[in-house]
Amino acid sequence: MAPASPSLRAVANDMNSRTIRVGLLGCGNVGGALVPLIAQQADMIEARTGLRLEVVRVAVRNMSRDRGLTFEEGVLTRDAHSVVADPEIDLVVEVIGGIEPARELIMAALAAGKPVVTGNKELLANVGSELFAAADSYGVDLLFEAAVAGGIPLIRPLRESLRGEPISRVMGILNGTTNFILTKMSEEGAEYGEALAEAQELGYAERDPTADVEGYDAGAKAAIIASIAFGARVVAGDVYHEGISGITAADIAVAKRLGYVVKLLGIAERDQASGDVAVRVHPAMVPVHHPLASVRESYNAVFVEGDAVGQLMFYGRGAGGAPTASAVLGDVIDAAVNLSKGAHGSLGTFGKAVIRPIDETSAEYLLSLEVADQPGVLHAVTGAFAANGVSIRAAEQEGIGPDARLVFITHLAREADVQATVKALRDLDVVRHIGGFIRVIGS
Repeated sequence: MAPASPSLRAVANDMNSRTIRVGLLGCGNVGGALVPLIAQQADMIEARTGLRLEVVRVAVRNMSRDRGLTFEEGVLTRDAHSVVADPEIDLVVEVIGGIEPARELIMAALAAGKPVVTGNKELLANVGSELFAAADSYGVDLLFEAAVAGGIPLIRPLRESLRGEPISRVMGILNGTTNFILTKMSEEGAEYGEALAEAQELGYAERDPTADVEGYDAGAKAAIIASIAFGARVVAGDVYHEGISGITAADIAVAKRLGYVVKLLGIAERDQASGDVAVRVHPAMVPVHHPLASVRESYNAVFVEGDAVGQLMFYGRGAGGAPTASAVLGDVIDAAVNLSKGAHGSLGTFGKAVIRPIDETSAEYLLSLEVADQPGVLHAVTGAFAANGVSIRAAEQEGIGPDARLVFITHLAREADVQATVKALRDLDVVRHIGGFIRVIGS
């Protein structure tokens, strides 16, 4: 452990000071829920830890916004840097989001010997290793349970309970907006546009839903999960993204008839032999008997697979002000206790990750083809599969005549080979349209 900074030693050695003064950067949905939660739980926290948490400074962009909270004069400020630099602040909570100025503010807090709790997935997915190294060098905590899966306790189990576990795969539903949309499509037969509009009306989706529906939000979370689970430097740019905007009610219906549910999954895998890491986000058909298939509406769930522990699943509300604030508060308590003892938790060293591209990953695949009604069609189509080394596990025909459609599920196949098959199928005169192309996970 690095030598404690002067401010850290002062807190640890001052036995009369049992109040940990918190500076909060951002007071939106999460910050606005955190302030009253700390006040409500203060007595219980003090009884259990001997420490009293007090939010003494709050940095906001808009001083006049009604947050439903009452602050004493001088608590609110527009100057986030003044909160970090305030010598009266012992611990900093960052929930403003984005990369800058969040990165600069967190680095300044760490350099001043102040532990930081953040829920900033975008920041950690891009420059997390830099911040983790800085926290270790200054000997203070940088905790971030709220950055992934909202109120679900996932990061702490990965970094502590499962630290000695050879984890082979972590996959899950990491975005509540897309899970809500796919639930509506699966259970009510809604088209994508209808389900998205309902999600926006209910506040689950932003006016511009791109980050959610195209997989970027889940991708940032998957990068953080991969880094912690595998001890490797994985950033958002390493993650393959494919969203749900191309999923149709027909795709959902085919999956349902075959015994599957369509989910947007974030998947992080490590090859135990080579150590290569593959991280991707895409729609997937999950068997109805798999635990992830029953996760509905805006809930999240993460499935962890390890050599010794077997399979674990973490489930709960993956977003929302109150659940996320609960995760932040848990980290604040841990950081406050460590601060009072002059200690901190370390994530250790992150090795360089060898990223396996999507072309080199393997899965089963569903392909749905609209084909011409003429002799030799099936022979031509199956020939394209065989020519590219893709074996067919199941096949069926929907309809007859000009409306005929062929549906195939492959055996485990390499992505590059399946993509080559799709290209060959597009070149066939007898194939009018390639509809569903969905990976099958968890069989």
